[in-house]
Amino acid sequence: MELTAYAAFWFLPAVIPIAIYVSWSDMSTMKIPNKAVMALVIAFAVLGLFAFPFQTYLWQWTHLVVALVAGMGLNAARVMGAGDAKFIAGAAPMLGVGDLRLIVLLFASCLLAGFAAHRIAKHTGLRKFVPTWQSWESGKRFPMGFPLSMTLLFYLILVAIFRTPG
Repeated sequence: MELTAYAAFWFLPAVIPIAIYVSWSDMSTMKIPNKAVMALVIAFAVLGLFAFPFQTYLWQWTHLVVALVAGMGLNAARVMGAGDAKFIAGAAPMLGVGDLRLIVLLFASCLLAGFAAHRIAKHTGLRKFVPTWQSWESGKRFPMGFPLSMTLLFYLILVAIFRTPG
């Protein structure tokens, strides 16, 4: 893994509530609020100064730009929603490029698990706890903020656990 446990430990306290908020919001309204994405960017802007050497910190910002441009293209092609693209861009500076294969595998796992959990909950008594969620009635659309935020969270947790020295 490229990202250090030190960096992951700096980001986790900020990412945990943001990831929960993004998951909940996307499932309930089928939207990822801009304030959640801005919270990720601000968390990186502040915590990244402590998590990385300064030159690395500056380079990590390029991840945001590249992810935003790619996301805008995918959104224009109607492959993903604008909120999903913005969330990916906001999370990108917290990721290590060398960990891209791990991140893709983790996302695939979170997507499958999240989709299964959402569809199971939709057709069981669990739905009674949150009957007004828009994602229940969204047809084929799926709230991607759920697996995206869990991917970021689980990635940082894995890095924190397995990159810890000793």
